[in-house]
Amino acid sequence: MAPKSAVQGFSLAEGIRSRVRLRDGVAMPVLGLGTWKLSAGRSTREAVGHALDAGYRLFDTAKLYANEADVGAALSASGLPREEYFVTTKVWNDDQGYETTLRAFERSRRALGLDQVDLYLIHWPVPGKRLDTWRALEKLHRDGLCRSIGVSNFTVDHLKELFGSCSVRPTVNQVEFNPFLFQHELLEFCRKSEVQLEAYAPLTRGQQLAHPLLVKAATAHGATPAQVMLRWGLQHGVVEIPKSSRADRILENAGALGFELSAEEMGDLDQLGLGLRTTWDPTGLA
Repeated sequence: MAPKSAVQGFSLAEGIRSRVRLRDGVAMPVLGLGTWKLSAGRSTREAVGHALDAGYRLFDTAKLYANEADVGAALSASGLPREEYFVTTKVWNDDQGYETTLRAFERSRRALGLDQVDLYLIHWPVPGKRLDTWRALEKLHRDGLCRSIGVSNFTVDHLKELFGSCSVRPTVNQVEFNPFLFQHELLEFCRKSEVQLEAYAPLTRGQQLAHPLLVKAATAHGATPAQVMLRWGLQHGVVEIPKSSRADRILENAGALGFELSAEEMGDLDQLGLGLRTTWDPTGLA
């Protein structure tokens, strides 16, 4: 049977403030705002503001997105204590390598206006550079500049390679993950390795919202297809970071915390597995 709550420490009553405890002891919100393709400037600042109003406390950005400064400015303008929100950013491919990663992190940290980043990720497993990049992340972690370090778009093979050389294992692996790209082997490997899986594009960038199984489950729960997809990921113990710039959609996404899919519904969605990707496939990055 599908567990009522696969996320450690998660309960429906806690809602949007629910957090999962990472292996290093850092508490990470289970639902956040993704900011990929949010335009720099007003669009990003307003989206972060809408998310804050809805109770979100996890915000995901990256050097590539060119909106780190706006995410940081919106969070600063909120007046919330620093410990109230969790910020993730990432080192881009062109900056990978040991020294270049250290410099890239400092640029991102300054753009965000933070003394410390909550989670710093390797954006993609760049061949020939990812292990040196990880050594730089370990130094940043030792120096207290990031509370947690992790990876993004790493396959099982990439993780095994990293485990064979690292001093500190990643706490998070952020990947494309949803019912139409159910990476079951990766999910199980991360669970066994105490690496928290985090889903970007959890809504298939809107491509599958009309699927009959989603509509059926949404009707049964008085929910929306988007909420069903997010709920499916939450019940698999995955942190979700749907992207939106609209206040109504951001609030709608938070509604995924307000109901529970049955074991049968979870099983049906598990079987969708269409292998749908909306971005690059990292399996070829040897």
